[in-house]
Amino acid sequence: MTVRLAVVRSGALTTVQDRGRRGHAHLGVPRSGALDAPAMSLANRLLGNTPEAAVLETTLTGCALRPDRGVTVVAGGAPCPVTVDGRPAAWGLPVRVPAGAVLDVGAVTAGVRSYVAVAGGIAVEPVLGSRATDLLSGLGPAPLRDGDVLPVGTPAPQPALPDSAPWPAPPTELTLPLRLGPRTDWFTPAALHTLTSATYRVSQHSNRIGLRTEGPPLERMPAGELPSEGMVLGAVQVPPDGRPVVFLHDHPTTGGYPVIGVVAEPALAAVAQAAAGTPIRFTPG
Repeated sequence: MTVRLAVVRSGALTTVQDRGRRGHAHLGVPRSGALDAPAMSLANRLLGNTPEAAVLETTLTGCALRPDRGVTVVAGGAPCPVTVDGRPAAWGLPVRVPAGAVLDVGAVTAGVRSYVAVAGGIAVEPVLGSRATDLLSGLGPAPLRDGDVLPVGTPAPQPALPDSAPWPAPPTELTLPLRLGPRTDWFTPAALHTLTSATYRVSQHSNRIGLRTEGPPLERMPAGELPSEGMVLGAVQVPPDGRPVVFLHDHPTTGGYPVIGVVAEPALAAVAQAAAGTPIRFTPG
């Protein structure tokens, strides 16, 4: 029979995520998917799940779940306390949760997003080939609410357990490799120098759509606006206030503000775990 997880505490923002729905940008559908893809992948590997298995992505305050049958879970990503019926349990390694017990994944002690993987994966109905929640388009399941019930898939045989797992620490600062263009001609030479020499900080207004920054504004040369054009993951768009925004997985597929550069996708996993106030430096590369 299908295992079901009752949501006891949904937390500040908990969503179902997987590797996302690629190949639909021409329809106006962004990729979505886990912001910290390496963390999701490691959690799934520790349970013997397929790479496509969906997990829960929590934000800052974690969540609490009660299975109606025994399940094995991994809570990883941003470090946080984990308990089962109030008793301490392992973070970052498989934990057995008996039927009716409450798994509580607590508030992060560093970073931003924890990942809760369940043996068998979260088996909500896929949309356009993915189970991911897309906050911008509204595709996929809604963010979790208290009282929701989630189905779990059939688990694979339990893999051999490691003594430890290589979870990277959340960043204390971000160094983001930036490929300049295509709209550098919209900015003054002083703005380009500022972008690659000044220190910015992660804004508290960042979300799954984009990492907003605080720091010196970038001065434009043209006074007008661009027609809307295609946007890619990692695009660094500069809105009228002059402060760069790094587009993340729920970003719009088009936009009218100039893109001064693009951050390479491998660097975005660290962005997902950068708390408000984290220093940021953009380096040409």
